[in-house]
Amino acid sequence: LMVSGMDRYFQIVKCFRDEELRADRQPEFTQIDCEMSFVEQEDVLNTFEAMTRRIFKEVVGHEFPTFQRMKYADAVRDYGLDKPDLRYDMKLTDLTELIHGQAGTAGMPLFKDAGLITAIAVPELGKWGNKKIKALEKRARTEAGAEAMVWLKCDKLPGKIDCSAKKNYTNDEMLAWATACKAKDGDLVCIFAGPGGHMSDHTREVTGKWRHIMGTELGYRSKGFVGLWVVDFPLLEFDPDEGRYIAKHHPFTSVKAEDEEKMKSAPGDVRANAYDLVINGVEVGGGSIRICDRAMQMKTFELLGFSPEEALAQFGFLLGAFEFGPPPHGGMAFGLDRLCTILGGETSIRNYIAFPKNNQGRDVMIASPSPLTPAQLEELSIDTIQKVKDDAAAEEKAAAEGGASAWARRSGSAQVVPLVLVPLELPLDWPDQAQRDAQFARVQRGGARDVLARKEVWQYFLSARGTYCDVANCDGAQDLVGRGQARSAGVDYE
Repeated sequence: LMVSGMDRYFQIVKCFRDEELRADRQPEFTQIDCEMSFVEQEDVLNTFEAMTRRIFKEVVGHEFPTFQRMKYADAVRDYGLDKPDLRYDMKLTDLTELIHGQAGTAGMPLFKDAGLITAIAVPELGKWGNKKIKALEKRARTEAGAEAMVWLKCDKLPGKIDCSAKKNYTNDEMLAWATACKAKDGDLVCIFAGPGGHMSDHTREVTGKWRHIMGTELGYRSKGFVGLWVVDFPLLEFDPDEGRYIAKHHPFTSVKAEDEEKMKSAPGDVRANAYDLVINGVEVGGGSIRICDRAMQMKTFELLGFSPEEALAQFGFLLGAFEFGPPPHGGMAFGLDRLCTILGGETSIRNYIAFPKNNQGRDVMIASPSPLTPAQLEELSIDTIQKVKDDAAAEEKAAAEGGASAWARRSGSAQVVPLVLVPLELPLDWPDQAQRDAQFARVQRGGARDVLARKEVWQYFLSARGTYCDVANCDGAQDLVGRGQARSAGVDYE
């Protein structure tokens, strides 16, 4: 529309995007797309900052001061993310040079082999017991994507330090870490290591995610509003899987004029006329000033690995339109669901979507997606193959995985469905056998938590009288009492 010469427009769009599902992402969402001709970046930022400030004042009575402007490089360096929550401090500290210069690092592969080591000092957590702190190590792996987390308890500084890496480092060396992070008594220093170079931003991102997780844990993210513009995004980012640069936003984003000469010599350092609006650590909108020149668009395609023939085959309609002199243009798009979530004081956009999906991408209310009928498959000329395992193979796999679960078998079918039995917290010497068996009431089928999970299935367990399962083991099961060897219940199931 803008290349065709339209002056300005906005549209409300229902979008579908295949992304990682989390609290602020859904496969289907609503976007408000706004574009304007003959504008520069400052025009766009000023227009939509004024609009956002007015929305918050009228809806929740909050008056924003002028939004801070922060460069992408500064946001990632200080906060680990390009969408930092500025309602609290907790900045990142680069410990790479300090730790690599210490003798103890020679025996610490996690640090020795790292290209970047970053840390944050988390207030109050240094007062926790070691058992609770060690539980954070698992959360860092599962929630922040860390390979590992090294922690340092700051208690009665500059006294003796308690640290998960104390076997490798002297007290003075560890005290230097706390000093570099400006840690205070009662703080817990959390340290993360990872690759540097092209992957430095990824390593910082792990620490940034942990900063947000800890901010939520401590209640720092529950009140108030802080708005922020993040600007000067890189034009490209390095994809380690493909071994090449890809577009950070999209291939139609214009380049900072002063960085054009770097497009061949240092493509990773080229900045784009791109910007994001961040409120409370959530990206509520983003956009860019677009390319409107054929020669520049071809340079960008070349950076992304397109041959001239491939660029014409895929984007010939756009390159041809550029010959007619499209106006300079730009704009941004708001995530309506995210904006409503923040205004409503919620944490998940599911509360503002009529038919939200769960973390498996399913709409549980209407059971979608559902299997296609043979007639539908035939119409689309699609065939499917379902792998069926026999009893022996299924039982062999269960034994190999270190656990024995009861295999539920449907009469007349070779299909085997794993049924995981999980006991409640009851003593195994429960006096009444039938009652005890009946209390094994949490059932998980095939690892799916929403099939039979957390329901008492009395009739099943009563038919299993005299048998029970101490512990069941199943990949993906998240509410098991334990993992290990288990007795087979050997019960038929309908």
